[in-house]
Parts: sequence; C-alpha cells; structure tokens
Amino acid sequence: MTLPIGGAVAGWALAGLGTGAVLSGVGIGWLVRRRRDRRLGSPEEVAAATEAALPGFAVVGAVVGADGQGALAVAQDGRVAAIKLQGRRLAVREIPWTRVRSTAQGIVAEVDGRFGPVMLAGVDVLDIRRLAPR
Repeated sequence: MTLPIGGAVAGWALAGLGTGAVLSGVGIGWLVRRRRDRRLGSPEEVAAATEAALPGFAVVGAVVGADGQGALAVAQDGRVAAIKLQGRRLAVREIPWTRVRSTAQGIVAEVDGRFGPVMLAGVDVLDIRRLAPR
C-alpha cells in the first residue's frame, strides 16, 4: 500500500538533493577561484617576511613572479631563499644557488621535501643576476 503523499515527498527530496549538489559545486568553485586570487605582496613585503623567518638573513634584493605565486630573496652574503604561499602565510626556505634554474616559463627554485618547487613566472636570468650582491 502506497500513501499518496509519498510521491510528493520523494520529489521534494530529489529536488533538495539536486539543489544541494549545485550549491556544493558553486561553493567549491568559489574556494578554488579565491585560492588562485591570492598573491604574494611586493618585493619589499617578501624581503621583510624572509628576514623575519630566517634569522641573520639580511635581504639586499627580492623578486616576485608575474603571477604572484613565487619569489626569491638574496642576502648580503649571497645566500638565497625561496618564498611561496602556503595557506594564508608565506613559507620561506633557504636553498643553495645550484637549485635555481631557468626555464622557458621563468625561474624555478627546486626545494626538497613537501615544500616543493617554487615557480617565478615571467622572471628571467637577468632579473636574478641583478639581485646578486656585488
């Protein structure tokens, strides 16, 4: 025996599930777009964050990739640090110069472990040479 109201309830339940699926997709799309919109600040802000994260690292120059997702900072003594966004904060790692290489898309700083590579889109070798202390 079927109740006449059962069909109406099932229809509303399906409509609710469909609406929930659409709203979930919109929410996920908004979060992904918002994450892509986050960018590193200016070279000065990157330099200040690097000096705060690495004791004794006196920055003489910094460069931020054109997409704002990666940066490099160079210290007075020639050391180099790779910077990128991790969540809402800047993550900074000191790396050897041998880990910095040029590609067609820009400069890549290879960092070991979970930190992963840092890409500086639109940055070329001349930009990096200008950072090196004289």
